[in-house]
Amino acid sequence: MSFTLCSSSELTYPYVEGLRNAKANRVASKSFIMAGGCIKKHYVQASYPDARKVVISSHLVPGHLEGSFMGKKWQEEPRKKLEFVRTLLIDNYDSYTYNIYQELSVINGLPPVVVHNDEYTWKDICHFLYEEGAFDNIVISPGPGSPTCPADIGVCLQLLLQCWDIPILGVCLGHQALGYAHGAQIIHASEPIHGRLSEIEHNGCKLFANIPSGRNSGFKVVRYHSLVIDAKTLPKELIPIAWTSSDDTLSFLETQKFDVISDVYESERQQENFDSILERLKNGSYWSSSHANGTKSGKVVMGIRHATWPHYGVQFHPESVATTYGRQIFKNFREMTKDYWLRMCSSFSSDRNIHYTASMQLPHASRLFRAVHTGGQSAKKADVRFYGEACSSGQLMQDADKRNFGFLHMANVLPPSMRANFLKLKWRKFDHLASEVGGARNIFSELFGKNKAENTFWLDSSSTEKGRARFSFMGGKGGSLWKQLTFRLSEDSEVASKRGGHLLIEDADGSTNSTFLEEGFFEYLNKELLSLRHEEKDYEGLPFEFYGGFIGYIGYNLKVECGAASNYHKSTTPDACFFFADNIVVIDHHSDDVYILSLHEGNTTMTPWLEDTGKKLVSLKASVTRKLDEQNVQAVTSSQHKQGFHSEKSREQYVRDVEKCLQYIKDGESYELCLTTCIRKTIGQVDPLRLYLHLREKNPAPYAAWLNFSKQNLSICSSSPERFLRLDRNGTLEAKPIKGTIARGATLEEDEQLKLQLQYSEKDQAENLMIVDLLRNDLGRVCEPGTVHVPHLMEVESYATVHTMVSTIRGKKQSNVSAVACVKAAFPGGSMTGAPKLRSMELLDSIESCSRGIYSGSIGFFSYNQTFDLNIVIRTVVIHENEASIGAGGAIVALSDPEKEYDEMILKTRAPANAVMEFQ
Repeated sequence: MSFTLCSSSELTYPYVEGLRNAKANRVASKSFIMAGGCIKKHYVQASYPDARKVVISSHLVPGHLEGSFMGKKWQEEPRKKLEFVRTLLIDNYDSYTYNIYQELSVINGLPPVVVHNDEYTWKDICHFLYEEGAFDNIVISPGPGSPTCPADIGVCLQLLLQCWDIPILGVCLGHQALGYAHGAQIIHASEPIHGRLSEIEHNGCKLFANIPSGRNSGFKVVRYHSLVIDAKTLPKELIPIAWTSSDDTLSFLETQKFDVISDVYESERQQENFDSILERLKNGSYWSSSHANGTKSGKVVMGIRHATWPHYGVQFHPESVATTYGRQIFKNFREMTKDYWLRMCSSFSSDRNIHYTASMQLPHASRLFRAVHTGGQSAKKADVRFYGEACSSGQLMQDADKRNFGFLHMANVLPPSMRANFLKLKWRKFDHLASEVGGARNIFSELFGKNKAENTFWLDSSSTEKGRARFSFMGGKGGSLWKQLTFRLSEDSEVASKRGGHLLIEDADGSTNSTFLEEGFFEYLNKELLSLRHEEKDYEGLPFEFYGGFIGYIGYNLKVECGAASNYHKSTTPDACFFFADNIVVIDHHSDDVYILSLHEGNTTMTPWLEDTGKKLVSLKASVTRKLDEQNVQAVTSSQHKQGFHSEKSREQYVRDVEKCLQYIKDGESYELCLTTCIRKTIGQVDPLRLYLHLREKNPAPYAAWLNFSKQNLSICSSSPERFLRLDRNGTLEAKPIKGTIARGATLEEDEQLKLQLQYSEKDQAENLMIVDLLRNDLGRVCEPGTVHVPHLMEVESYATVHTMVSTIRGKKQSNVSAVACVKAAFPGGSMTGAPKLRSMELLDSIESCSRGIYSGSIGFFSYNQTFDLNIVIRTVVIHENEASIGAGGAIVALSDPEKEYDEMILKTRAPANAVMEFQ
């Protein structure tokens, strides 16, 4: 990270050793004012005599953003408010930044520009803010770590100290940075609070306009933090504006009991003496107790503002799905920004340098600029430069965005150098046939189960209750378009950092070709899908979303293609394996219909597969199922490998790992860490398909799967209950993360008690809420502003052996973002990493002792028309080179008990491990 101060010495000011004790005693001989809609430099004595008086006077008036101070000359001139607000959003490598991005996109009228905190030098930032005048305000995101660590906070401290004349809002880490920059101390909270809620009191300042205050008022906020500002050390420049109503926290469901504002709220607020509260915060009498480790408990400062600069901070997360009045806070900041620049400038012309800002946006931004209402502040049509037509500094921004958010630049357009392939789809439907021929199990076994089901797939909705899943897709080595892709990341660490790897392609004739993919597997897959052309009329009338295309798995280690810095452990299995499936059988479990589909190139003749498979289907007999049951019984009694599974970590080691996670959480390095381990067992020459059939019978699941890659000696038997991500033909993205698991009860009464115990567990609700906000962030990277929503939050679903807590997040994909880009934006699934995702993955890599391999990755399909559906690989047996392995783990949060976390991990291995043991 390099920092270069602006060339103008007037932008800097002296501060004593250690930024913590810095005070803002600067004397400005040069001011920056808004002129003609752009921030411009002015030597005040020479070119604008009144500017110095107005700007500096406003700067010296305490609470100038709260008041109505105006220079006499400006009061006499016509003024107009901004029609939209341009925000620079500093991302502290957090997993909630794009929730803020979504909110600001809707509220401001155009999307903010997102920049990592170490992406540019201070000189570059000054250029964007002052010379180009590209932004009206700045928002500093949450993030892992502490503002006392330069690597965690990057350029943010300099922004808070130097940009006294630009409105800034800091969230969580940004709030702490505002305090630390001006001399306040950052200390450990009495306990880490992550995914839990508090009721908030405030002093009625404009940031909290139209928001109630106090207990039972309805103002409840989500907190994700382990560190706090020590209120006793706040300098006179910083004024507390909000604090917790009590030292109690609430779970999400608890807060639902208090949604109605208390009748006595108004009278209580009128009686409250905020000056008295402020005084008690300052002298420490609001603290209920002190601790030897430097933490304090009691009421916690939840908001501060600078006395004379337009700088604000909130410790809580207004962007969280469970925070009330969060959007109102961002609206208030927008209005405060408009009021600020209205006072600072006499008027605005129609050219606010919009073309410059437009060139700095992410790919979809140009549409929003075109949609901005044409008026006194809107861009002239000729002035708007669309994405890719930027001036030099804007191009610098694009290059940096491409470096950090490559998935957003994975264009939804076929590169000119690639040839398009036109595909035709033929299909047939057999009404109400599935149950007549023995169901999905019998159909797969008879059509694809011969020869140990080599090179076959089955996306198996074996649990269809309550509409959780509806369709099953199955097939094997098929027609002329069939091929297998096997990808392994490069062992060269330098190349690995560039996401390169080796791809082996086997075609339908058995020929193989090996190539090195410098840009990685996701980029290759994206180009392959974009090269496929089709006619929508081919699949009109089909009720499902997969019509042929790629089907297989993505291993956890492909996280290095999605932003992770590196992989500490190499996978023994390929990092990705896919078939291109051109012949498919589909079962509709709701209607009992069976479909058969066949893809071929537009200029080739159809194969007889449709006709042959149709005849086989109608000739099947349900009695075959009994034969398969007998084979399973024989397999149970004939095995020679009865020894149990061996764990990578002993109970003691796992407990120590949980304690490490808890320490990282206490230090603010993570909000939640999804710790995992692996159990293994040599299984000898078992029939993997029979094992899978046994597993699906004992533990049916909506996103179960069977995959066999014979040349890799690899079979995957998955009974996953969790959807990672789905994209339908209407462009709707859906994620369904699971966080919170408890065993089923032995009796109906015990089972219901356990279900309620999970539903109202504060720990499990906190786990779930953190991952919901993370998935909202991941979808927010690729979805249209304002479309990401949570239709189902913390619902309990029951399966054969466990109850689980499940939430659903949906959003509308941007039209210019490809299907693979959506996956890259969210992979690996947040329920398997924790939050913030990048820092959590790095910490987990250092704690875990082996590669997760296929576990924690995803199994599913990418249809040739760019729909997809992927699961999370959990409750899965991976059989590779005669060894069965099962991954399991759990989310570690501040409320975790190390011993109970070990028990939960073992619980999650029970169903697949028992299936293996019983089968043998």
